[in-house]
This record gives sequence, C-alpha cells and structure tokens, in this order.
Amino acid sequence: MIAILDYGIGNLKSIYNMFKKIGVESVITSDIEVIKKADKYLLPGVGSFDHGINSLRNAPFFGILEKEVLEHKKPILGICLGMQLLTNSSEEGKEKGLGWIDAKTIKFDLEDKNLAVPHMGWNRVYPVSQEGLFKDLDNGRFYFVHSYYVVCNDNANMLATANYGENFTCSIHKNNIYGVQFHPEKSHKFGMRLLKNFGEL
Repeated sequence: MIAILDYGIGNLKSIYNMFKKIGVESVITSDIEVIKKADKYLLPGVGSFDHGINSLRNAPFFGILEKEVLEHKKPILGICLGMQLLTNSSEEGKEKGLGWIDAKTIKFDLEDKNLAVPHMGWNRVYPVSQEGLFKDLDNGRFYFVHSYYVVCNDNANMLATANYGENFTCSIHKNNIYGVQFHPEKSHKFGMRLLKNFGEL
C-alpha cells in the first residue's frame, strides 16, 4: 500500500484517482500508524519551497517518515515540489531541504528569452535507464509546470533528463528515493505507466 502524504501541500486527490485507475492500492493520509504500515510513500507538492519544507517538517508524521525511508529503506517518490524538497536547498527559499539526495534546486535562466518561465506543457523525457521507474517509457512524454529544476552534485543520481531551451534533470534517484519534476497524475498513459512502475518497485 502506498501512503500519499497529506501535509497540506499538493494535488492529492488526482494522484489517488490515478492509482485507483491503474489498480494500485493507495491512501491519502497523515496518520502515523498508517504511515508506519505503508510499503511506499508518495510526496506531492505545489507552491513555494520554504512553505513546503516547513509544512513537511512540522507534520506529525515527519519523524516516522524519515525513519521508514532512511533506516527501513521504503521507497518514496517526490513529485514536482516534492522532488525539490528531497534536495539540499532551493534558490526559491532560505530553508534547508531534506538533503536525502545531494542536489540543489535552481531557477531557469534561459539564453532564449522567447521561452517563457514557468515551463508549462508536454515534454519528451529521456531516461538514463529503461528499468525500474521508467520501464517501458523510453518514448514517454510528461506534463510539466515549474520555474525551478534540480542539479545533482553526483551524476549517478540523475534518472532522466528533458529539454527546455537547455537540457535539465527531470528525475532523480538514490537507492529507495525517487523524484520527478513533471506531474505523472496529469500525464495520461505515460503517467499511469510510471506510477504503476513505482507501485511494482
């Protein structure tokens, strides 16, 4: 069972509905006992970095989540801001990130000034590997809405890239910890495949 973490941030219902559609058991929860028993976690997120990280750290379940992810190695998938919270810091705010993946979040500064920021719309995603999270997704297209993106300090943590004026990392990974910058819950068949892959990890 996947616990969709309810810390007051993110589009929880659409993620839940997508899991339901593909037959993956999930629950929207902030209950500590439910989170203890879950097999995997989904960390959603929209809005600003500082608000997101403070809301997560102040959630009653945060200590348990940290233990389950870092000590018990249960898989977690961060989506959009949820992925950025996994990093050390963001140019958007002053608070420290979780630091679960050695990376930083920076704002687009594109040479082509005709390209709007935020980056919104469908983009082809190029996985480093067609196994695991990106199984059967070598031609996947996903829906993006973001002004910031992640830069890994270790290229081994890069799981996929996309291009918007320049190549950027759109998915990260370290052991049991995963993040995607795009919104699989808004990405139709490609998003369904990715969430199903996460459910099967």
